[in-house]
Amino acid sequence: MTVYVALLRAINVGGTGKLPMTELKAVCEELGFSDVKTYIQSGNVLFRSDAAEAEVEQRLDDALGKLLGRKPGVMLRSRKELEAVVANAPFPDAKPNYLLVTFLPKAAPNDALVGMVAPDGEEAFLAGREIYVHFPIGSGKSKLKLPALKPGTARNFNTVRKLAEMAAAMEGGS
Repeated sequence: MTVYVALLRAINVGGTGKLPMTELKAVCEELGFSDVKTYIQSGNVLFRSDAAEAEVEQRLDDALGKLLGRKPGVMLRSRKELEAVVANAPFPDAKPNYLLVTFLPKAAPNDALVGMVAPDGEEAFLAGREIYVHFPIGSGKSKLKLPALKPGTARNFNTVRKLAEMAAAMEGGS
């Protein structure tokens, strides 16, 4: 069985997109996924499934759409893909909590970074279905404008590393 890491878009602790991780886990189990584990309150879930990636993504997005009243958007990655995201991080001197990786539903076009407005010295790097952004003053204070990020969901580098470690541990236990 494949270990998948699902990264949900627009899920948070409060306000719009509120989804307790216990409910997310239950939805995954109802879909027949096994060894379901969640990580922090921002829509990260790991599980095993025999189904193909596109099917898993669609089934989870549909089920969450019924629960939430709208589909949040689900980006799936494998352990190997997450490990590659970690290994290929382009800003080695960035603090991990100032480096965000935006996971996209499909590969961005090569010109996705054209027109980026980065008034606080932000740097971005495009890598297929991910865009890395270094925020020198932190993402909360940033005035960055980059439309290519909109369809995706971002995680800081600490979270990405932890999810890769969790996926590796799950695969090691199979």
